[in-house]
Amino acid sequence: MTTRALPEGRYGKVGGRASARWRRWLFAAVALVAGVVVAWVAYVNLGPAPIQADRVSFAEQPGNAMSITINVTRDDPGRPGVCIVRLRDISGAESGRKEVYIPAGDNHSMQTTVVRSIDRPVDADVFGCSYDVPSYLSSS
Repeated sequence: MTTRALPEGRYGKVGGRASARWRRWLFAAVALVAGVVVAWVAYVNLGPAPIQADRVSFAEQPGNAMSITINVTRDDPGRPGVCIVRLRDISGAESGRKEVYIPAGDNHSMQTTVVRSIDRPVDADVFGCSYDVPSYLSSS
């Protein structure tokens, strides 16, 4: 049996191995870069918060108000922060909200504030904290 020679130029190059090899390396490099970018974005967005607060206690006050005490923990005690606390009514809807200024100080600080509500509050919690203090809250 004899092998027939293919017409030249009709079916492309016979030795296409080298081009496939560099495509694999290129694909691997792009996948590696994409994986690093996804990991970095996940770390930045899902990593530990630099400033956070936990509710320690809350107590109902007269006149649709509630006092709330929070314990603020932060990684940079030299920077002031702000925490937002909120009240909820019996239906679970938010009925009051207040921004609490956290002055620069210790890593852990206790803050107590009174929040007014539009309806009788039944629960108080911390919505979130940030180092981005609005100008109307800063003391300077």
